[in-house]
Amino acid sequence: MARSLTRKNNERLLARIKEWIAQQQNNTYNYKQVAHALGASAPIEQRQVAFFLAELALNGDLIEVTPGKYKTTRRTALTSGTFVRRSNGKNSVITDEDGETISVAERNSMHALNGDRVLINIAARRRGIEPEAEVVEIIEKKDQIFIGTLRVEKHFGLLLTDSKFLATDIFIPSNRLKGGRTGDKAIVRITHWPEDAKNPRGMVVDILGRDGENNAEMHAILAEFGLPYIYPESVDKAAQKIGAGITPEVVAQRLDMRPVTTFTIDPKDAKDFDDALSFRRLPNGNYEIGVHIADVTHYVQPDTALDREAFKRATSVYLVDRVVPMLPEHLSNGICSLRPDEDKLTFSCIFEMNDKAEVLRSRIARTVTRSNRRFTYEEAQDVIETGHGDYKDEILTLDRLAKILRAERYKHGSVEFDRAEVKFDIDADGHPTGVYFKESKDANKLIEEFMLLANKTVATVIGHPAHNKKPKAFVYRVHDQPDQSKLQDLATIAATFGYKIKISGDPEQINRSINKMLADVKGRAEENFLSTLAIRSMAKAFYSTDNIGHYGLGFKYYTHFTSPIRRYPDMMVHRLLARYLDGGRSVNIEKLEDECKHSSEMEQLAANAERASIKYKQVEFMADHIDEEYTGVITGVTEWGLYVELEENMCEGLVPMRDLADDYYDFDEKNYCLIGRRTHTRYRLGDKVKVRVARADIAKKQLDFVIADKPTRPDEDDLGSLVTFRQALYDRPGKKYRGPRNTARTPRR
Repeated sequence: MARSLTRKNNERLLARIKEWIAQQQNNTYNYKQVAHALGASAPIEQRQVAFFLAELALNGDLIEVTPGKYKTTRRTALTSGTFVRRSNGKNSVITDEDGETISVAERNSMHALNGDRVLINIAARRRGIEPEAEVVEIIEKKDQIFIGTLRVEKHFGLLLTDSKFLATDIFIPSNRLKGGRTGDKAIVRITHWPEDAKNPRGMVVDILGRDGENNAEMHAILAEFGLPYIYPESVDKAAQKIGAGITPEVVAQRLDMRPVTTFTIDPKDAKDFDDALSFRRLPNGNYEIGVHIADVTHYVQPDTALDREAFKRATSVYLVDRVVPMLPEHLSNGICSLRPDEDKLTFSCIFEMNDKAEVLRSRIARTVTRSNRRFTYEEAQDVIETGHGDYKDEILTLDRLAKILRAERYKHGSVEFDRAEVKFDIDADGHPTGVYFKESKDANKLIEEFMLLANKTVATVIGHPAHNKKPKAFVYRVHDQPDQSKLQDLATIAATFGYKIKISGDPEQINRSINKMLADVKGRAEENFLSTLAIRSMAKAFYSTDNIGHYGLGFKYYTHFTSPIRRYPDMMVHRLLARYLDGGRSVNIEKLEDECKHSSEMEQLAANAERASIKYKQVEFMADHIDEEYTGVITGVTEWGLYVELEENMCEGLVPMRDLADDYYDFDEKNYCLIGRRTHTRYRLGDKVKVRVARADIAKKQLDFVIADKPTRPDEDDLGSLVTFRQALYDRPGKKYRGPRNTARTPRR
């Protein structure tokens, strides 16, 4: 009887589910949302809801947009979307309606290119078979440029490209080669792709130089990400016409800080000094500390050619061997740069602080300053360590106050990421001759702490105005809370190494546990792996008018005010701040949000180009060390091989499965390791291995190793069984984790 009633209850539940999802139109939902909507609160009912949703998706009655997330089946087979082309032939379309990814065979693609907007016809869904689509119209073609190496024949040329978005070479008529020769690195735009042709047709846009030449390769990396590699001559000429203009009339309108001791602390190779610190002791025993920022917007006026070019770029790009500036060098390295013994126009945050680093009062003002000394980080660090040198009293006091500020910040939930950066010694031809690591020391942290204080203060003044006034539209640097599943993954993996991370509670508690793990892991074999995973568990920071706070810093209000020479959002903040301090009305928030979005996108492209340049130089450097042996740590295990990061220089390469020649290895996805069938040798995440450099493909930025010795582990018992990795990452259908790459950097705050 009970069995019959259960069957009837299930039938009723299924009917209610179908009735509910029929009303959802374009909404997406998971089993918890459906169960809540139906009042199915008992665990057994929720499990049944999850089962029914999975069954409906299997039968083609629902779309599983992402694992565990569903959508009602579309009523029409025709829909629009964005085409995704891959060089491995696995093309697809991401639909506009619900973001579903649907496969498209090459024969049904109409030669659509990556990013094209297309209209597709979706084949009828069949039980247990992934849906497929056919492109029936290319609605909007995206401008397509590719970078590669030319091969020129008598009557035509070909661009040989390693793009992940194109499997074929590009055919170029001889009259569209722009003088290119075989072996030239070139940018080519696809003009069309005849229906019956195997290769798309194109034209040369620019010749970057000879393949393998350093300048050509760096320009190619910039072009690959759509970043400019030359400065427009007309804009540069406009900048040259701008003078310093520090007249008595201009000075009279500003707070004159020139009599106060002021200095800059920057990298030894820096030329664009956009921030300085001033220091003096007040009669009451407190300290007046000024954070002075180059007043770029005094010189770069809105809607000029110079401003439009700066907005388009949005950021300076820092490659391995060069800086591609946002502003012309006449401004960035000259007029705006806070060089020593020169009067400069600045925008300043001035703080009165006591001996406990408490800010008693602050003010924001446009100022005139004069730097008395230019310190490198190394010089300032020497003063901190020895207690001797120029302005030692000022630097030692600032260092002590900065350490108090930093301790308070960590106490209140700021995450302490402190990862070494890979740097290269470069010869005159741009060839890497050595690798070293740049670590953040007390002098770096001193500057960072006061810049953070200034950014926080500016954001608070506008975002939380006094007297209960309504906040005006503003640019915030925001950072969302980490995805709970990523945090759980990090906690589970850290636990296998003996570290505990909280995944619930208030953000301060969670972040303090992460900080403890990052401190405890210092100097251990798993340091790089776990610190990389910790960084990747965090959301990306971005610019927005919607202030959700900065989770990583633990700040309710935060912006970017301190680097207007190299970041356009800082220029936006300067303009808004000046407007509002003068009593101006709020600006259009929709337009401001669009500018924030553009700045965030350009920042990400710049970061990608920076990482690509590092990877290129790593492979180029290791090409001089073929057949040499190194010790490394396994940072990724996949069905195609092992990723190993070398301890000596943090270069990462692949040990392909084909080169594990001593046995036949199976990929154990559940336990996340490779296991030899005959020898039972295991290669696991975090294991130390000795490898030999086998191949270095500079063009593809690929490095291949072969194993030179068996893996070793610090202590089998201490490390614990890595079988528990399965619980974190690998026991989910379709999810494969390749392990960290050597691309993680201290997050841009």
